[in-house]
Amino acid sequence: MLPAEVRAAVRAASIGELIVLPTDTVYGIGTRPDDPAATARLFQAKRRPGDLELPVLVPSLGEAERIAGFDDRARRLAEAFWPGALTIVLPRTDASRAWELGGDRETVGVRMPRHPLTLAVLREAGPLAVTSANVSGEPTPSGCDELAGLFGEIVAVYLCEEAPLEGIPSTVVDLAHGEVAVLRAGAIAEEEIRAAVAD
Repeated sequence: MLPAEVRAAVRAASIGELIVLPTDTVYGIGTRPDDPAATARLFQAKRRPGDLELPVLVPSLGEAERIAGFDDRARRLAEAFWPGALTIVLPRTDASRAWELGGDRETVGVRMPRHPLTLAVLREAGPLAVTSANVSGEPTPSGCDELAGLFGEIVAVYLCEEAPLEGIPSTVVDLAHGEVAVLRAGAIAEEEIRAAVAD
């Protein structure tokens, strides 16, 4: 039986409302990725420029492969670092091609997080467009009171930890344009990324 707060987050996300949830890096704010009104609401809440692509959190490698085109390099990275703090940018598949995620309409950034609460939501709701729970360009609050003060009633459900959440953002790796490119340094070092790809 899922905890009541997880069920509430699943219900809210599934109808296109915004939720805040903990990941293994920082708090995220998210919604369903296939609803243009929902992702527009997410951009508006964060005051995020539309040319920045929303990443998608997934509950499993299988779900990631449904929405993103994996090659051998991507599978090696997923097997080495998922669940964990690695976002992999890949070509979209037909399943995700119409999603309004901002940025490059040909690519999607996917990550399987480690946090058990977030995984529980994803297993029930399916993939969610989730980005750091902050105003674009500002630090991400580490506690629920700050998050509620920032977003208020724009967010339908706050799924929070008692202790502050102070992780390092995920490393973002682009495999969609040929060579391996680290777009954002984060919790996983570039040397580890390149070693895993080479194995």
